[in-house]
Amino acid sequence: MSSEKRKLISIITEAAIEVRLCEALTALGARGYTVTDARGSGSRGVRNASWSSSRNIRVEIVCDEAIAARIAEYLRENYFEDYAMIMFEGDVKVLRLDKF
Repeated sequence: MSSEKRKLISIITEAAIEVRLCEALTALGARGYTVTDARGSGSRGVRNASWSSSRNIRVEIVCDEAIAARIAEYLRENYFEDYAMIMFEGDVKVLRLDKF
């Protein structure tokens, strides 16, 4: 079975913006996303998820390069300055290309 290259975008951010962020990702062209709870420590301290106000989420999107670039620019312009958020991307190979 053949595979195709796509981008895997991972966003770790505050759970408080989940709904708004996911709506924006869909509007930017993402055909789907996965959201999971996340814990850890970084430049803004420990995020241990023990209080709803300190919960983090991890949002993952598999998409093409153009959509990945749109998402990165949108996050840079709208979220990076005011929210605890990081984004990273990598190349992945996918089967069932019609899903992405």
